[in-house]
Amino acid sequence: MGELTDKIKGAANEATGKTKQALGRAAEDSNLEAEGVAQEAKGDIQKIKGAVKGKINKM
Repeated sequence: MGELTDKIKGAANEATGKTKQALGRAAEDSNLEAEGVAQEAKGDIQKIKGAVKGKINKM
């Protein structure tokens, strides 16, 4: 995957994760909230991966 693809997928995973967390809190569903935390973390990692690819490509 390219830099931009990683950043877009990361942002999507972050947004979905935050939504799952909010829904989990509202429904008092700790499993859904935990899924959201994990998905948001995955998004953070994907965005970092994209940023690193961008730095490498500029070298």
